[in-house]
Amino acid sequence: YPTNCGIHLAESNFQTRSREHPQNTCCERGKRQMKHLLNQLKQYKKESILAPLFKMLEALFDLFVPIVVADIINVGIGNQDNRYILQRCGVLVLLAVIGISCSFTAQFFAARASVGCATRLRHTLFSHIQTLGYSEIDTMGTSTLITRMTSDINQVQNGLNMFLRLFLRSPFIVFGAMVMAFTIDVKIALIFLIAIPVLAVIIFGIMKITSPLYKTVQERLDKILGITRENLTGVRVVRAFGKEHSETERFETANGLLNSMQLHVGRLSGLMNPLTYVVVNLATIAILNMGASRINHGMLLSGDVVALVNYMSQILIELVKLANTVVLLSKALASLNRIEGVLETASSMKFTEGNGSLKNRNNITKSRNRIPENQNTAFHMEEAVEFQQVSLTYAGAGEESLTDISFCAQKGETIGVIGGTGSGKSSLVNLIPRFYDATSGQVRIMGKPIAEWGREELRTSVGVVMQRAQLFAGTIRSNMLWGNPDATDEQIWKALEIAQAAEVVRGKPLGLDEPVEQGGRNFSGGQKQRLTIARALVKQPEILILDDSASALDFATDAALRRALGTLAGKITVFIVSQRASSLKHADQILVLEDGQIADKGRHEELLERCDVYREIYESQFKKGEVH
Repeated sequence: YPTNCGIHLAESNFQTRSREHPQNTCCERGKRQMKHLLNQLKQYKKESILAPLFKMLEALFDLFVPIVVADIINVGIGNQDNRYILQRCGVLVLLAVIGISCSFTAQFFAARASVGCATRLRHTLFSHIQTLGYSEIDTMGTSTLITRMTSDINQVQNGLNMFLRLFLRSPFIVFGAMVMAFTIDVKIALIFLIAIPVLAVIIFGIMKITSPLYKTVQERLDKILGITRENLTGVRVVRAFGKEHSETERFETANGLLNSMQLHVGRLSGLMNPLTYVVVNLATIAILNMGASRINHGMLLSGDVVALVNYMSQILIELVKLANTVVLLSKALASLNRIEGVLETASSMKFTEGNGSLKNRNNITKSRNRIPENQNTAFHMEEAVEFQQVSLTYAGAGEESLTDISFCAQKGETIGVIGGTGSGKSSLVNLIPRFYDATSGQVRIMGKPIAEWGREELRTSVGVVMQRAQLFAGTIRSNMLWGNPDATDEQIWKALEIAQAAEVVRGKPLGLDEPVEQGGRNFSGGQKQRLTIARALVKQPEILILDDSASALDFATDAALRRALGTLAGKITVFIVSQRASSLKHADQILVLEDGQIADKGRHEELLERCDVYREIYESQFKKGEVH
């Protein structure tokens, strides 16, 4: 089934919504993009108001500076009044101190709002990802989700910070300088009226062109992250097959595409500064030309011309800042669109309301602990799991992975699942805890359709040990408590004994409190598999699924594990997925899969007689006629 397929879900979702709802205009799309960001900003109303307010105050004091300088030239220098010059210089220092104080205050509030908002947005995104089904996660791909959780949210944070600091200050300075110019000389101020619209066209025109290109840059960054992640997780395989050179070439190709796109966007964005400088410098030349003429006619003082040039310089500086802010905002909006694409992706899997609360989960755990061990829990029904003509097609797949699967597992039975690679073994057992929904047919758990089970209710009743053993950073004890936070040490040790992991834990200096590194790096493959089986047993599930989870165990340990699991007969229903026929020969029922269909089902002896597929698997592992 598809994983890390690189489908850009945000774009495809928008296209689908646009076809279904023609009224979805660009404006409405923009509102949807900002919805979650604005919801997070509501928690920082005070900071979001104070940051631009203090920036506006700083800008206001900056606008007074050219007037003071004009007074120094016109009055102080013109009249050779040193005292007046010193007084006005003191005013300049005071304006600078007040301005920098306002700037620091604005930066504090802007940083607090942007970092806090990004933190809450990241929490919201992470929580939403936890609600998505396997189908949505498979479709989007792990590398894309990691990029959106890290790089994209950082882009949004930087864009929001610059927006609060500069996006209001810069226009205020631009229009404030134009107003101040009109107070000095109306005729010369008309130059400002011409220069400002031209500058706006340049800035926002480039922004419109570069905004979609930044989205492409982020998508290519996703691919880079996917290749890097794949190589890091599969580094042993790469080296074992001597594929370092080809993998390096593959990375360089993807990195070259990213580099070329970044250069292309950089060249377009780089046009902004020279174009704005050209316009502002031409305007400055015009001001000096007209100002010199009006000074000769006695209509203007030299200090006033200096003030007008200073205002034009302020406009230039602020427009350069605004241009850089626009670039950052373009990146932030592209990233925000990708984040919104994930947040607007609803899980295709709907669970019954009211059964998934933590309170209900605790009640289930407590009620289980009160029931004697010789009694079945949950529902007093004979059937534990029933498949009724079940078929499964993964999202984006052209063919069915499972076709017309029907069988019934009674409570307390051990069910074996065997078949060749790609026959659909994992797909079958993944339908029991409802990691995926059947495309057609029905799965029933304890006599009740699986769609009627609450999320926590179902996941508490079904324990799963995945193909790839996964431990989490912490201690052995913290890993064991995942399924049942209220489990006692006695229950943990009992589960470890059954999983053949007790000796592993006793051999550690700290026992249950032995540290576990991320991914269980400080344990071998067999140790990790035994610990993950123990973790599932601590959960005390009604149904236990072992999805090829003993592949790293030697035959002796595997046999001991099966004998220990046999002591649980009548208490839980066990599904064992394995490539080893010897691991399944004592099962109450064995399902033989071939190309997503059940080739046959029955006990070991029956299948050896009548099922060619099972006999071929068995004889490939043991000599023909050998008894085991």
